[in-house]
Amino acid sequence: MFARWLPAAINTRPSEWSRAAIGMALGTMFSVWLCGKVFGIDVALHLIGPLGASAVLLFAVSSGALAQPWSILGGYLCAGVVSLLVAHVLGRTLGSACLAAGMALILMCWLRCLHPPAGALALLMVVADPATIALEWKALGPVMLSASTMLLSALAYNNLTRIRYPKRPAEPAPMMPAPDSQAITAADLKLALADMEAFYDVTPEDLEQLIHASELHAKRRSIGEVLSSRT
Repeated sequence: MFARWLPAAINTRPSEWSRAAIGMALGTMFSVWLCGKVFGIDVALHLIGPLGASAVLLFAVSSGALAQPWSILGGYLCAGVVSLLVAHVLGRTLGSACLAAGMALILMCWLRCLHPPAGALALLMVVADPATIALEWKALGPVMLSASTMLLSALAYNNLTRIRYPKRPAEPAPMMPAPDSQAITAADLKLALADMEAFYDVTPEDLEQLIHASELHAKRRSIGEVLSSRT
């Protein structure tokens, strides 16, 4: 019973973990440092939580829909505008902070820029530190500067380390029905994930690629079964 609570093994190598970890550390440090130079270290440190969460997406699961450029820029912009508007109208309370987070989520979904760390940003911008509160509507400045810096860091680091970012849609390929002997199994899917050797927040293009890779493993398995039956 307790084994059901354990997560499945990650289909990436330790080298990919290290690559993502180094990128996350460098991207977060650079974003907070630059924001601190422009707007003050107190304001910059107030944003470090959402920035760290964004860094996990942009460096560890950069192929996912939630980690694309419009997601982080649009998500931070939605969260910043909504939270400042709510704080101005309803005040800076726990209830208004939660309301701002919910409204930001709806706006992000409508604008197709869903980015989970922006939910945390909406909460923080309402229940802000004195330095951020003093900026009033100018608080959008550090929000967008830190988001843009994190995005530029991810663009540079991911591509320099041979991870294509942002994600480019794959060309659609025709799906051919496979015979029963070549039906995809869970083992084939695991082999296909191991071949990709990267973190994946699956998009439709990634899923299509995964299915085709699984079909290839299924064909190899079926050929092996035929050859073994003849010997």
